Amino acid sequence: MKTCLLEFLVRGAGRIPSPCCGKVMLVIGTKNRKAMDHSGQSKTYNIRRLRCTNCLTIHHELPDLLVPYKRYESECIESVLTNPSNHTIPADDSTISRWSGWFHEYVDYWVGCLISIMIRTRQGTIPQDLTSKGSGTALQRLGRLAGDANGWLTRIVRPIVNINFWIHTRSAFIVQ
Repeated sequence: MKTCLLEFLVRGAGRIPSPCCGKVMLVIGTKNRKAMDHSGQSKTYNIRRLRCTNCLTIHHELPDLLVPYKRYESECIESVLTNPSNHTIPADDSTISRWSGWFHEYVDYWVGCLISIMIRTRQGTIPQDLTSKGSGTALQRLGRLAGDANGWLTRIVRPIVNINFWIHTRSAFIVQ
């Protein structure tokens, strides 16, 4: 039996400024990043590792279809969050539950980040009353900022990551 290996090379078209300080970043290597797609097939993406020439922080150039620290493509996570009881994503119940918890834990933070980005970049009019309980569901509030058509998760993640507001959910262990 032959196994089909799906591997993709990911490269940005232009120079990317550091999200921390805005200075130039140089390519220092690559890293393989795996993610599951909507059919349950694992794909490997070869992504660039970049180091800022000023603050020396290392960043990974993720394509829009990936969410930092998540092991499924953004389309899968978005599908489950949009239709929790009616989706076809091959993920177990505990994974789906974690996605829901993660989303509801960070939605208010993301709304605040998107508003901050809109203010900083002087983009459009900010919808009023986005953070109160009476302003609709979490998806409705985010939809008023990023739209509710397919791809809404990518439209939220990208600006927050690129301005260095993304909070990682990994744990670090120190051995003494």
